[in-house]
Amino acid sequence: MIKKGLLYLLFISVLSACNHTENINLTPLQKLEEGNSRFASGKPVHPDETLERIRELKKGQHPFVAVVSCSDSRVPAELVFDQGLGDIFSIRTAGNVIGDYELGSIEYAVEHLDCKLIVVMGHKDCGAIKAFISSEGHYDHPDHIKNIINYIEKENEEKSLKNTNNLTVDKAIDANITHGVAFLKTAEPILKERFDHNKIAIIGALYDIESGKVTFKNIK
Repeated sequence: MIKKGLLYLLFISVLSACNHTENINLTPLQKLEEGNSRFASGKPVHPDETLERIRELKKGQHPFVAVVSCSDSRVPAELVFDQGLGDIFSIRTAGNVIGDYELGSIEYAVEHLDCKLIVVMGHKDCGAIKAFISSEGHYDHPDHIKNIINYIEKENEEKSLKNTNNLTVDKAIDANITHGVAFLKTAEPILKERFDHNKIAIIGALYDIESGKVTFKNIK
């Protein structure tokens, strides 16, 4: 059993090293697409999880993407995209809402870590979105969850759905992602300037918690 375990660890280590080498020539988006394809097909390679990688990262981090996603335990970006340590700068909040602290974190990833791609990723069956819809504008519980609900309610994209009586969970999730992308594209002073000059890309994504697949959106 011990020999089998050591052989498995050696196999994963070699596979991870090969994958890391192959990924060098891929764009950040291609890395995410290929990683999710591996994950969703049940064939993840778990790259960049070796002791060597841990020691390498002691010198500093150089993530290739910043991902804003939901805190839902079913949606960890590193696993969903089959990436490893130091690959993804991850910002997670319920409903993938973006306030001042989240924006500051994204700006740090862009300005100090040189991330060229930002992904706002929502997911199917999002609890925050379902709470927003079920509250019907009257979430009265004395807790901080209402701040998240209120934030989503104020999004123009959600208001448009309400005004047309077209508010469903799936459409509200899409609207929430669209809002996040649009917000970041116009966020001053850092993101707007870099996006307008094509120095960074900001796109949306939707994770299907049943299939494990990610669909990318708002790619322009």
